[in-house]
Amino acid sequence: MNFVRRPNKSGDKIYFYYDLGRGKGQRHSTAIFIYARPHNQVQKNHNKEAMRLLEVKKSQLILDRQAIGSSFIPAHKIKSNFLVYYNEYVVTNTRNGNRHLKNSLNQFRIFVRKDILPPHEITEDFCKRFRQYLLDNFTGETPSGYFARFKRVMNAATKEGYFHNNPASGIKCKSNPSKRIKENLESEEYIQLLETPCLNQELREAFILSCYTGLRWVDVKRLEWSDINGSLLTTRIIQSKTGKPLTITIHPIARAILEKHRQNYSNSQARKVFSLPGDNGCNKTLQHWVSNAGINKHITWHCARLSFSILLQDENVDAATVALLLGQTSTKYVLTTYKRHRPKDQSSSISKLPMPEQMPSFLDR
Repeated sequence: MNFVRRPNKSGDKIYFYYDLGRGKGQRHSTAIFIYARPHNQVQKNHNKEAMRLLEVKKSQLILDRQAIGSSFIPAHKIKSNFLVYYNEYVVTNTRNGNRHLKNSLNQFRIFVRKDILPPHEITEDFCKRFRQYLLDNFTGETPSGYFARFKRVMNAATKEGYFHNNPASGIKCKSNPSKRIKENLESEEYIQLLETPCLNQELREAFILSCYTGLRWVDVKRLEWSDINGSLLTTRIIQSKTGKPLTITIHPIARAILEKHRQNYSNSQARKVFSLPGDNGCNKTLQHWVSNAGINKHITWHCARLSFSILLQDENVDAATVALLLGQTSTKYVLTTYKRHRPKDQSSSISKLPMPEQMPSFLDR
């Protein structure tokens, strides 16, 4: 293994490059340099340390080549801080529109509560405690989703030699069904909201848009005018199977909202359609507006997406179509989450049971 020396333009420094051949990319930089004519002791000391570091890199490269085809993992390939490995994995593997992998790292950092985590500290018990932390702090499919991403990282790390056996392999991902059933808006309550003014007109228009499109708060918040093409709306939700943005047909009410909003802000040069406060601020204003409309329910922004799905299913729209409109790649969540969890009208439901024409005569027998 040799190195190529190349002076810089001024000639005061000499940079070293790997000499792996004469093909393209076979002489990439080592990022090491020495002073061509050291003028003081500091520069002389730098040159000595740089040459020592060059020998270390040379040894590492030789080991890398010799390890090819074997199960041996050179020690320099293993990062002493597992958090650094986790972060690099997230940066390399995160796809547009998918926040779960990055969020799993964020929650893992909060759980660990320190900046350095050696791989040997990650045991099976450690992984179980992380899963329990997720179950204690999140509901629905979120704990299962975050832990599944963590297991992906652990599996990749095991293959790269960080663990002899994956300590998380035998631990199942668990969901945490919410004990509180989220409220949904009925058709007549849609009309009540449309006829009720709100302190924040922009928030009112944005929420109504969500009710008629099923978009999440985060999707509406980052919605841009360039996403709207006539009667079509293309969001930045990237579907994992197709790799393409979700495109949906805009309901006439939603289209009217957008046209009105564009007229009201015709002088604005903003790219985004709406300028909304934070999540908490939106939900507080939303609840006040819902109360003024005479709707006695705890409504958050997520309820718009839930209501969108339920009202479509009430009209016998099939689950596959509802899933597509929600940007889901399968009907799983439509059938388990975005559905009715309580009957709309118990009286009308039980009235469908058979009854005799004359009740008294039936009771006398």
